[in-house]
Amino acid sequence: MFADVILPLSLPGALTYGVPTDMHDTLKPGMRVEVTLGRNKQYAGIVERLHYEKPDSWQVKPIRAVLDAQPIVTEQQLAFWRWIAQYYMAAPGEVMQAALPAHLKMAGETRLEWAGDDTIEYEWSDTALRAAVALKIRKEITIGELRTITGAHAFAAALNELLEKDAVIINEALETDYRPRREKVVKLAAAYSEEPQLMALFDQLMRAPKQLQLLMAYIELNQKNHGMVKQADLLERASASAAQLKALTEKGIMVVQERNTDRLPPAGPAEAPPVALTPAQQTAYDAMTAALDAGKVTVLHGVTGSGKTLLYIKKIQECIATGAQAILLLPEIALTTQLVRRLQAHFGGDLGVYHSHFSNNERVEIWEKVQRGTYRVVVGPRSALWLPYQQTGLIIVDEEHDSSYKQKDPAPRFHARDAAIYMASMTGAQIVLGSATPSVETLYHAHTGRYAIVPLRERYMGVALPTIQLCDARKLIASADGPALITPELQAEIKKALQHQRQVILFQNRRGYVPFMMCTSCGWTPRCRNCDVTLTYHKSTDKLHCHYCGFRNAVMHVCPACGSEHITGKTFGTQKIEEEAQRIFPDARVARMDADSMKGRHAITDLMDKLEKRKIDILAGTQMVVKGLDFGGVSVVGVINADNLLSFPDFRVNERAFQLLEQVSGRAGRADGQGIVLIQVFKADHPVLKWVQDHDIASFYRHEIKHREQYFYPPFSRLIRIIFRHADEEKTAQAAQLMADALQTIQGIGVQGPGAAIVPRVRNQYIYEIWIKCPRISAITDSVKTFLKEQRRHIGSQRGNANVQIVFDVDPV
Repeated sequence: MFADVILPLSLPGALTYGVPTDMHDTLKPGMRVEVTLGRNKQYAGIVERLHYEKPDSWQVKPIRAVLDAQPIVTEQQLAFWRWIAQYYMAAPGEVMQAALPAHLKMAGETRLEWAGDDTIEYEWSDTALRAAVALKIRKEITIGELRTITGAHAFAAALNELLEKDAVIINEALETDYRPRREKVVKLAAAYSEEPQLMALFDQLMRAPKQLQLLMAYIELNQKNHGMVKQADLLERASASAAQLKALTEKGIMVVQERNTDRLPPAGPAEAPPVALTPAQQTAYDAMTAALDAGKVTVLHGVTGSGKTLLYIKKIQECIATGAQAILLLPEIALTTQLVRRLQAHFGGDLGVYHSHFSNNERVEIWEKVQRGTYRVVVGPRSALWLPYQQTGLIIVDEEHDSSYKQKDPAPRFHARDAAIYMASMTGAQIVLGSATPSVETLYHAHTGRYAIVPLRERYMGVALPTIQLCDARKLIASADGPALITPELQAEIKKALQHQRQVILFQNRRGYVPFMMCTSCGWTPRCRNCDVTLTYHKSTDKLHCHYCGFRNAVMHVCPACGSEHITGKTFGTQKIEEEAQRIFPDARVARMDADSMKGRHAITDLMDKLEKRKIDILAGTQMVVKGLDFGGVSVVGVINADNLLSFPDFRVNERAFQLLEQVSGRAGRADGQGIVLIQVFKADHPVLKWVQDHDIASFYRHEIKHREQYFYPPFSRLIRIIFRHADEEKTAQAAQLMADALQTIQGIGVQGPGAAIVPRVRNQYIYEIWIKCPRISAITDSVKTFLKEQRRHIGSQRGNANVQIVFDVDPV
């Protein structure tokens, strides 16, 4: 028997290994196995397939060991991995790396075990002697630890000396990084389980008040916790020390044991009342159910604040009542914080959350709970698709239009919405795509009948949509006394909101304090030394930052090009907005929500708590404030600079601007309909602004789909972006040109490029791109993908191109 094993490497496919006869009955697809690659490098791989097809072209190595009693990956997961790898042109090992929690990917590090005598009697060099003493004391160290002990310069000589004197044994075993959490629990010794013995014990301890206090605390906690008393709880309740507890254990009165404990204790029971829908919601729910029962991908197109979440909850309840599991995908971790609280009230311990803010150990435990079926509802961003669901009944993709669903780097560069649609078709699950501003592609599929679309045109309980007003940003320049960033109209509305104890959101899609600085005498701008971008000034650090590579530089007050001192900021970011709002409204409580301020594990949760409890009056932020936040106290939303959204060089620029402006406006007036949105803009005649004012998605779609068809952009074509990276620009350009020349031989596709990327250098790597437009015909697309992989191998095999990175991005966003 043979096994195809996926290794966590960027190899073109799985590798075939022989299955020893003693493993034939136990080995199954989805198990981890230990295998050797090369001379002696050990890896833990996943068995993808078992078969009897012996490879003819190479000698098959045997599997060294089976690492699991049961598969950790289901066969449905493996089929999903294969589709992801094929469609998005990724290596199976890259999919495995993305899918498995880090602590399930066992790593091998060479370890050295002490094999010498109890006394070190040899003649040693000073360096080897230090290593020998360390090994004798610790019995085992890693190669990395040996290098630290000896120093890199003497490492090889010391290792050779240890081996020559037979003082060490080399161990190449794989080890898992996952460690279960252990906790100490306390029990009363069996001799005191009956009441007479217990009463005698009380009398015995009368002269030891602290020990008596411990005993009484134990009895109290034992009754409360049904026989399970944690040592930490006992010591806290009795205000006692570990030494005092130890005295009781030495007397044989109490027993302390260690046990494995859950890092993620189960939530309390569901306490929310049954979901009650409004007539409009019930109509939409009935239509959605009919479409799902007919096997359609169903688009729930509900305006902002329409209560789509209530429909999700009701549909999830129906799903888990059948014994199946449900998945609710969200585009950002920030959205999970507020939504999870609502969902826990309905699903209690059945609800699991999965995202990158959990520790590696916690992610392993979530993985296992999903596999056991403990979690019947899972909420998370795109990574939640990788979990080992046993029976998927429903997948909901909330805010399906959001670009955060597309993985950028590293591979696989998949789109979670499209992957969820495939997963639903593969598992027979129902799927809902929810959004107030569906993507153009989704609307196209709905208009052509491929998807069903269910409208929900009114807000919850009939609350009115906010009024949207355009503010002439030129007044900022014309008014000498006015604020530098906030127009008089917006300032007046903020003042009114604060007087009525309402909240305000200010949206600016650039973080930092000053994203762009320039010498007004000669035009010089401070730039990153590693990337072809300007540096952003952050007032919190008083430094210039690169948002691509993390480089920081001191602020320059004198232009290095001309010596002028006239260096000024030309644009502004969220830090400046926060400062300006605090200056104008000194009594207001101002906060900021962007990638810089939300770095801590609990930063988002803490901010949400303050917003919900109205401890924040004004929130300035990037597009993080746009995505699904639901706070009834917000009555005013200000868009500080809409022109930035409308001028990006991308064919989706109108779509992105419309979605962002419509979504951010939806944060206002969600509770009572008394919301107003003010959009500061220089070019008020842009058609997107008119569509946003009128909440007119139909006119927006008609305009966009006409131009997409005219220029053969999605949804009428499929795009593949080819990215070339190398430290030498000439080599980058040459490799890109070789690929472009080869693509000219394929009929029926459009090729644009090669050319430098919008940001042509990042981390000292030059970047060139080629864009391919393919017809939406699977045979053509598949042949192009096969051709591209062959050309990548061909270009990489040519002299001087071995280090040129060639990356494929299918359906780029």
